[in-house]
Amino acid sequence: LEILELIQRRDLVAADAQIIALEAECAQSPSRPPSPCPPGSPSAGSPPPSPVPSGGRRARDVALLYRALLAQLWAVVAEAVAAGRAVAPLRAVVAVLEQEEAADARSPPGTHPGRPRGLRRRWHEAVAKAASERLAQVAPAGGLGARLAALAARVVGDLGVVRSHVAPAYPPEYGALGVYARGYHRALAQQLRALAQRPLDVPDLYLLLDWHSNAYPREVLGHPEVGALLRAQELGPLLPPETQRDLENSCIAAVKAKLEVAVAQELQLSEDSWPEDVTSQDMEEGLATRVTGLLRAHVDRAPQVTPEFGREMAHSLLGVLVAFLHRSRVLRPPCPPGATTVTPPCPWCHHGDAAVSPASSARSSGSWKPPATSPPPDGSPGRAIALANCCPPFRAFAERLAQFGHPESEEPRRQAQAALDRVTRACGHVLTRRLLEDLKPYFGKLMKRKWLTSSDAFDSIVMLVTGFAQTLRPLHPEPHQVLVSELHRRVLIEYVRPLLQGRLLCASAKARARVAARLGDEARQLRELFTRLDSASPWLDSVVPRLRELLVLEDTAALQMEVGALARDFPDVRRRHVAALLDARGLRAQGPRREILGVLQDLGGSEAEPGLPRSRTFFSELPAPRPVRCLPFHLPRLRLPRRSPARTPP
Repeated sequence: LEILELIQRRDLVAADAQIIALEAECAQSPSRPPSPCPPGSPSAGSPPPSPVPSGGRRARDVALLYRALLAQLWAVVAEAVAAGRAVAPLRAVVAVLEQEEAADARSPPGTHPGRPRGLRRRWHEAVAKAASERLAQVAPAGGLGARLAALAARVVGDLGVVRSHVAPAYPPEYGALGVYARGYHRALAQQLRALAQRPLDVPDLYLLLDWHSNAYPREVLGHPEVGALLRAQELGPLLPPETQRDLENSCIAAVKAKLEVAVAQELQLSEDSWPEDVTSQDMEEGLATRVTGLLRAHVDRAPQVTPEFGREMAHSLLGVLVAFLHRSRVLRPPCPPGATTVTPPCPWCHHGDAAVSPASSARSSGSWKPPATSPPPDGSPGRAIALANCCPPFRAFAERLAQFGHPESEEPRRQAQAALDRVTRACGHVLTRRLLEDLKPYFGKLMKRKWLTSSDAFDSIVMLVTGFAQTLRPLHPEPHQVLVSELHRRVLIEYVRPLLQGRLLCASAKARARVAARLGDEARQLRELFTRLDSASPWLDSVVPRLRELLVLEDTAALQMEVGALARDFPDVRRRHVAALLDARGLRAQGPRREILGVLQDLGGSEAEPGLPRSRTFFSELPAPRPVRCLPFHLPRLRLPRRSPARTPP
């Protein structure tokens, strides 16, 4: 009872000394019952003496006293930090720890029950428990951000008290600063793991990830007073890597689900509200800005947590963008009225250009014939321009997402760019459809006898193209360049087509010279025209001069070299194209023809080489007429018998 009173009065050093003595006495006295007094002794008639506790009972008393002593010791340890100042009982704790270590040293293992007690190790555990209880008491009003800020403030404040008032009470060999730093680090890690296991929405997931990766290192580890103390312990991250990855994956999945719903709402709003004559500004500032804005918020936010998290988020957002491009009906290119193409459910993922390009029909019929229908409504060109201008923001954003460097981002980037390319080409087809229809009669007048003496048809072509270019001013530079380059290609294809169809036969050198002169002059005008229009396909400018040389050159070797140069500049040229040019110049001699045509390795068919982009195809869309088989001798002119007039019946 005396020892228990000492413990309750927190005279801990004296209480511990008496407990150690009692423990030693208990170890020395054997456990036996008290012996009764013999009869006849002087004490026989007196009251029996007080019973002496047995060894087992004293051992239990020692254990109970130690339990009470440790409770007071650890209470002092916890109160020392909460007091915010130096407390006298803390030195008594240190003295008790010293006494106990000395007692452990005097008692080899196995000689005394409960020894060694290892109070230094238990002191470490008590510090960690006190830190955990201190942080568990933090319950500020507000959300997750307020709680994390309060936890950081509690850690910084308590470690400041430890450094100033608590640690000086311990001997240097105790390493009190490190013990408290590790205890608070583990306690804070427990708090964060508990928060990570709760269901969190997207802002809270971002907040927790950012606090763990940035705010804690900045506000706690970077604190001028306690930061060095924590960094010196090399404590590592608060959350294990797998827990952080789980949080990141949860955030990415939640963001993806949230954006899919938001983008679907934007699509529904756009599809329900936009008229056919929607302007470029409405579409670009509406759909493009809102959709990319929804995604951009996370593109900007995620890399602020960690670059790795930003890379994973960008890859997920790229998938959301690709799904949007495949799902949108607002972004469907306006189809010319009367077109009889079967539109697939997804306008962004047409496979091929059957629905948007005349190439397939041109290959089969020999020339492109626009549908003989009424002209498209006035809204179609405006919508096509608006849609074409909507593509560059999506394209730039897809490139930005791919530039984060995720190893699997290349395929969705390619899908996004391919979808946008198809839409841009489709819009170009809608815009140029009327122009090509107007140009068709003038292309029909080229390469005829009157064409050699009159430039009216060609001048009309240049005038119509120049006037059409004025209507493209609202286009942004990127779709404008794509459209002009495609128009450049289409105009030259239609210009060269009659030459390969055999409209002219230049059997004499004089006739070939006249045709070559006209071709050279008009090739120059076409080159200057599309240079002014900023065409991105200057490689097309060489096609007419190359064909001109094949008409005007006389030497077989020179013709062979020119055919090789033509095949180098235009890989899709075939023997039948060159044969049509030789027919046009009247070269029928089989020997020179074989030498000239032998330069080309005919691959057969009318398609371009595998892998050749459509923007680089030219001759594959120009099927030449089948060669005419000529007999190697002249048939004599046969006179048909004159038929007698029919007799009239009498």
